[in-house]
Amino acid sequence: MELAAEDRRVLRRLAARIELESSPRELAAATRLAIADATDFDERDANRNFRYDYEAYSEVQRNLTRLVNIGELRSAMELSLELMKEGSHQVEMSDEGLMTDDIQDCLMPVVRALQSCDLPAGDVLAWCEAMTRSDSVGFICEEPLQKLRKLYAASPS
Repeated sequence: MELAAEDRRVLRRLAARIELESSPRELAAATRLAIADATDFDERDANRNFRYDYEAYSEVQRNLTRLVNIGELRSAMELSLELMKEGSHQVEMSDEGLMTDDIQDCLMPVVRALQSCDLPAGDVLAWCEAMTRSDSVGFICEEPLQKLRKLYAASPS
C-alpha cells in the first residue's frame, strides 16, 4: 500500500482487484483524483483522437457505485456533476469523443440509484438540470436524464 500510494496508477490497479477500505471522505477524494486523471488531456491535442486513461474512468465508475452502495448518494451526485463538466469538455475537445461511453458508464450507477431513492423530487430535478447545464456537448446521458426528469416531474413531492 505504501508503494501504491506513491503512484496512483498502481493504486488504481490494486483497487480494481481488491476492495480497499476507505471512509466516504477518502473515497470522494480518490474519485476526484480519478476524474482529474480520466479527463486530463493536452490542449495541443484538441481535435484529435488523443489517449485517455481508461483505468481512471473505471475507478470513477467503481467509486461512484461504492458511494451509492454505502448511502452517500448526494456525494455521488456532486462528483457526477464534476465528471459531466470535465468529461464533456474532454469529449468536445477530441475528434470523435471516444470517451463518451466511458463517461456514461460512470454516471449510470448514480442515475439508477436516483430512480428509486427517497430524495425530494425537487433535488433530483435540480440535479438533472445541473447535469444538462454542465454537459458542454449536449448529449452525454441525455436519454437517461430525460427519463429521470419525467419520472420525478410526474411524482408528487
